[in-house]
Amino acid sequence: MKDLSIYYTVGALLYCPANNESIAKSIIQERFGNKYSLALCLEDTIKDDCVQEAECKLITALQCIHEASLSQNFYIPKIFIRVRNPEQIPLLFDQLEAASTLITGFIIPKFALDNADAYIGAIEKLNNISNNPVYMMPIFESPTIIHLQHRAHILYALKEKLDTIAPYVLNIRVGGNDLCHTFGFRRQKDESIHSIKPIDNIFSDIITVFGMDYVVSGPVWEYYSGDGWDTGLANELKEDQLCGFLGKTAIHPNQIAIINEAYKVSRNDYEDAKAILNWSEESNKLVSGSSSRERMNEYKTHHNWARKILFMAEYYGIK
Repeated sequence: MKDLSIYYTVGALLYCPANNESIAKSIIQERFGNKYSLALCLEDTIKDDCVQEAECKLITALQCIHEASLSQNFYIPKIFIRVRNPEQIPLLFDQLEAASTLITGFIIPKFALDNADAYIGAIEKLNNISNNPVYMMPIFESPTIIHLQHRAHILYALKEKLDTIAPYVLNIRVGGNDLCHTFGFRRQKDESIHSIKPIDNIFSDIITVFGMDYVVSGPVWEYYSGDGWDTGLANELKEDQLCGFLGKTAIHPNQIAIINEAYKVSRNDYEDAKAILNWSEESNKLVSGSSSRERMNEYKTHHNWARKILFMAEYYGIK
């Protein structure tokens, strides 16, 4: 598992079209709060004939934020750019000039065997010249991973490629809506994506292949208003965590607080995690009752769980 806190801090990743002209002002004025990450999208939220214009607006916005940060104190989220192709990565980074320091990394849409090498190469080259780490977050949403005959081969082949730059893979992300689109599925606000078995099976395979070595983030929830949308999101977040996801894509600021609340650590989990990681080496037993005397803690069995709990408590807090 990842052993540095940064991999657990993407949290609620708020998506925004890169041509949103108000985004700089919203960040400077802290309209979205002070615990979220931001994805500026140049891909499926931008019309094909508007990409160049969107790039210019993205650069202008980030330069505005950077300039403001020199004289004002405000929360600057982890900022990612969702690109369309590998060539955009070095071009945008160069054009941002001093504002490039705001970029935590790049989001790679429809990550697949036919584009993996090019994207990985672009991230490698960038890190060879950058003073700060520049991360990538590949999205598993390509229809190529749907077919059972080839899925395992494709996922393990992609993992072999990503393992070559593992320190720069901040999160693995999943494209729930893109995968649902292939089947013609769409969940209602009282339904969980984990109940859609063909999609859940794909998620399960992604967690199986990547979950031991990477943080895998949960799929987008598309409801943000109306009766029951928040309950639906909270329920799906609970299932996300049980299935191995950590963090979630957000498409509206209303969702941020609910996502952050879901990943707060319970007091019992926190106390048990501390006890497990502080287990005495001189103890003649590796099993003990929990702090609340409600369950059993095992040093060997629960060690990885405990490490993850403390990383989450550090960023999301304790309930």
